[in-house]
Amino acid sequence: MKKAVVIGGGITGLSAMHYLERMKKQHGLDLELELIEKEAQLGGKIRTVKKDGFAMEVGADSIVARHASVLPLVEELGLEEQMVYNGTGISYLYTDNQLHAIPKDTVFGIPMDREALFSSTLVSEQGKERAMEDFETVNDRFTKDSSIGEFLEEFLGKELVERQIAPVLSGVYSGSLRELTLASTLPYLIDYKNDYGSIIKGFEAHKKTFQGAANKKFISFEGGMAALIDRLEEQLETALVRKGVGTSSLEKQDGRYKLNFSDGTSSEADFVVLAIPHQQAQALVKDETLGEEFGQLINSSLISVYLGYDLPDGQLPADGTGFIVSEGSDLACNACTWTSRKWPHTSAQHKLLVRLFYKSTNPVFAELQKGSDEQVAATAKADIQKSLGIEQQPAVIEITSWNELMPNYHMGHKTAVTSLEARLKSAYPGIYLAGSSYYGVGIGACIQNGKDVAQKIAQAMGEI
Repeated sequence: MKKAVVIGGGITGLSAMHYLERMKKQHGLDLELELIEKEAQLGGKIRTVKKDGFAMEVGADSIVARHASVLPLVEELGLEEQMVYNGTGISYLYTDNQLHAIPKDTVFGIPMDREALFSSTLVSEQGKERAMEDFETVNDRFTKDSSIGEFLEEFLGKELVERQIAPVLSGVYSGSLRELTLASTLPYLIDYKNDYGSIIKGFEAHKKTFQGAANKKFISFEGGMAALIDRLEEQLETALVRKGVGTSSLEKQDGRYKLNFSDGTSSEADFVVLAIPHQQAQALVKDETLGEEFGQLINSSLISVYLGYDLPDGQLPADGTGFIVSEGSDLACNACTWTSRKWPHTSAQHKLLVRLFYKSTNPVFAELQKGSDEQVAATAKADIQKSLGIEQQPAVIEITSWNELMPNYHMGHKTAVTSLEARLKSAYPGIYLAGSSYYGVGIGACIQNGKDVAQKIAQAMGEI
């Protein structure tokens, strides 16, 4: 009998184990399964905290519904009836110390037609005229491996990019647009420019698709995102799941791998899935020849702050779901989600619940990271007072720090991962890297990654 051990009980590791168990049943794999998680609960960056009538997702708050891996897994787990979709409404940019509505027909701030471009209150008339040059210019040098920031500035102009697009895209992809490739963000933009002669024309041709996706774009569950984790764990029938157990070492031994754990136990495995952050994977493999590739993988940090008020969420601007903050404003936060408006199930009595994000790229982040919870809360309350005019003290405060756990995909990321994969396959056959450090930061990408790794193991056994 062969044995597969998955290190890491986040969504990637759980998905890998779910699909390994399914393949084991479907193909009669002679395979023993074990999942190791150092924390007392599974889920990684998916965790739901319930307090005083509020449900707060201290990590990921939803899943992109259109990812091909998502709905099939939800159906397999029997969670369809618990699914909830996001409330839709206006997103804002907080710039020049006030809220500006992001024009309706935009995607990540990129206008889908001329009307959306000229309706913006964020861009001057000169900036709009510069963006119109997109209809006349030709792409003769950019590819999907080019910087998305340079690409957008070339065809839409610096003002539109800096004032409307960059705050939105940087908020989603956590990095400078000049350091992010088209391939790792919005690869279809290059096709729009090449096929239609204009980025805006390309969006206009696909407007119905994007407008349809705007409704029911994200999903969660009535019991919170933890419902997905709980159901994945519940349905594991043959796998041994060990929580609260750290992995202290990994050794190559007679064609297999010996794993030593923090509780003094050990396991031998033919296949090891390292579904953990890349720093932890590097520490376990302990191979200096992989240092260069591992060293090119970059993570950042984030502080999430929930504030729950004994106020109706009608206090919020009509039809709004939150705002992103432009550089140079009087707010310290990078973004604010109006959670009770966007996700009504998070507030049982429809009271106001907001979530603020502070990223490590923020000038005030280092000070916040060193400060006490009281200091972080004071900063968050001040941001809400300035942006929404709410002076009442919150009834609930929930602060979570994710230190060096937010992957940033830069220009060299894909090359580094490809090289790392090749070196591991040669020197450590049977060891697989998995998770958001490498193959996509969204939950859908993590689910697909887990499924792909499970299939590789089944193929390595020669069973499929």
